[in-house]
Amino acid sequence: MKYYVVIPAYNEQAYLNQTLNSLVNQTVLPTKVVVVNDNSTDETANIVLAFAEQYPFIELVNKQSKAVHLPGSKVIQAFNAGFATLDANYDVIVKLDADLILPETYFETILNYFKADAQLGMAGGVALIEKNNAWVVEKLTDMDHIRGAFKAYRKEAFIQIGGLQPAMGWDTVDELLCRYYHWKIKVDTNLQIKHLKPTGAVYDASARYKQGEAFYVLGYGFSLTAIASVKLAVKKGKPLLALDYIKGFFKAKKAGKTKLVSPKQEKFVRQFRWQKIKHKVLG
Repeated sequence: MKYYVVIPAYNEQAYLNQTLNSLVNQTVLPTKVVVVNDNSTDETANIVLAFAEQYPFIELVNKQSKAVHLPGSKVIQAFNAGFATLDANYDVIVKLDADLILPETYFETILNYFKADAQLGMAGGVALIEKNNAWVVEKLTDMDHIRGAFKAYRKEAFIQIGGLQPAMGWDTVDELLCRYYHWKIKVDTNLQIKHLKPTGAVYDASARYKQGEAFYVLGYGFSLTAIASVKLAVKKGKPLLALDYIKGFFKAKKAGKTKLVSPKQEKFVRQFRWQKIKHKVLG
């Protein structure tokens, strides 16, 4: 199977060497890697060019955008700019962040999962962060969720869900739509990826409202948003963030933000989320 990789990169000189090194040392190499230099002001572009000289499957794409770094929109706009340069001769499309270290057998393992199950739509591992001089699992999400930093999609599933949406919540709606269209999702907890930069470390201060907006455009409704807001804020160790998330939900509702799901899909999303909650509560 052929896999293509798109890496959005904004001022990633501190980490990009390690990410690209881990890619070129995979036991199964990618057919193409596109790194999108998204208006960086550091050496990001030069790092990519140096790798491209040695590895012909690596390519640099330069993109101009606003400097403000909000979750969701900026990174997926960059991803889409890179994806637009690719042909359709791939079996799996991968969105990677530029601050990761992948185990050498990562993509060999991922591709084997796709080969073994024709209904598998998405696959990935788990993120590790450095804490107290040790690498531990980054537990911001449930273990059945593939982190936005490393998403691998079967081509047919990627097309059916409409690609990636340039909005906060893109890395949740993709999985919800995969499930809606009856694709399976695989998380291998033994595939552990070092995440070198904490999630959201460089986000603009206004980003705290964006999470609530995401809950709105995902079709959660207030009750699910309140539960999800408290859960996420507690996981981040900042319980009061839940109030900002809920405020963001109502700001989005008042503004009439366009939802990422259709009414039928929204009904599915709510049913799926409530089933998960009942399963956790009742066991």
